[in-house]
Parts: sequence; C-alpha cells; structure tokens
Amino acid sequence: MQKLLLQILTIAYAGAGVLGLVAYWPTIKDLYHKKASANIPSYILWVIATGISFLYGLIILPDLLFILVSGMNFAACLVVLLLRIRLKR
Repeated sequence: MQKLLLQILTIAYAGAGVLGLVAYWPTIKDLYHKKASANIPSYILWVIATGISFLYGLIILPDLLFILVSGMNFAACLVVLLLRIRLKR
C-alpha cells in the first residue's frame, strides 16, 4: 500500500510540474505578442525563489524529478521576466 501511495505521489508531483509549466503559457504568449501582462518586480522575486529551489535540487537534494520540476518552473519564470523586460525597452 505504501509503495502504491509513493508511486501515485510521484506521478502527481510530475503532473503538477507540467501543469505549472502550462499555466505560464498564457503570460508567455501575451508577452511574446507585446501585451504587458507580467509585473517585473514580482517576477524578479519568483526567479530568485525558483532559482534557489532549482539549485537546492542540483546541489543538495539528488532527486531527478525535483530537479526537473523545479528547473522547468525556474525556466518558465525566467522566460516571463526576460520577455517582460524586453517589452519594457
């Protein structure tokens, strides 16, 4: 029973990571089409927070799934921030 629960949680965590990435898509699309839909200071903080999580996974927590999910989240936040900064200029 415990093994099944761990498998379900692993799949759910991976799914939540993919869902989180999909959730960034509307903002990325808006910014790509030159519609300012993201707050720069907020995304600076999100990039820092997700970057720290990603580095924690890479350096301290040798869990490939965590590294992949946190890396995708970091990359999505960074893309949003960079597109928003580009739009401001």
